[in-house]
Amino acid sequence: MSLSDALSQALNAPADPPLRPLPSPVADLLRSLGAPPRLAAHLRAVHDVAVELVEWMDLRHPRIAVDRAAVLFGAATHDIGKTVHTAELSGPGSAHEEAGRELLAAHGFGPDLARFAATHASWTAPGTTLEDLLVSTADKVWKNKRIQELEDLVIARLARATGGQHWEEYLAFDDLLTRIGDGADGRLAFQASFPVHAHP
Repeated sequence: MSLSDALSQALNAPADPPLRPLPSPVADLLRSLGAPPRLAAHLRAVHDVAVELVEWMDLRHPRIAVDRAAVLFGAATHDIGKTVHTAELSGPGSAHEEAGRELLAAHGFGPDLARFAATHASWTAPGTTLEDLLVSTADKVWKNKRIQELEDLVIARLARATGGQHWEEYLAFDDLLTRIGDGADGRLAFQASFPVHAHP
């Protein structure tokens, strides 16, 4: 299968659980970059989980202002720097973070959107927004990885914004993440079905 065919499959193929398509500007950018198919599949899975998170926010906390479009863009592009540092698709490394921010800026995306590529792994940094935390959460819980420190930061933000009880926010958020985590095996299988590199 050619790179373009595999990438098209990663962007459009049905999955179980179903995965929403990436925003058109992101899909177009991935095509123009010749992105690794596995990266496109990963971004699609994380973006889908981010949709779940913002929809939950809309329902449970409609008075908390969340930049939905920014969260979804951030989730859809958080690892785009791995088009440059492809070794980090299958191994550790953080070089893709700043590379991703620079790549998005070079393609005309403003710093308010490009930042997520650099911030998705640094949720304790000064100035971290609720949007940053939601992108970071999506990037973990898509595969049912739970990071207590990260979740506590989200819960604390919600409790402060609403004046609600911390334990009530904890229970509601934990229930949401547990439900999302139940689909992790399917999302992992979908991602793994695509190559890091196209087969000749």
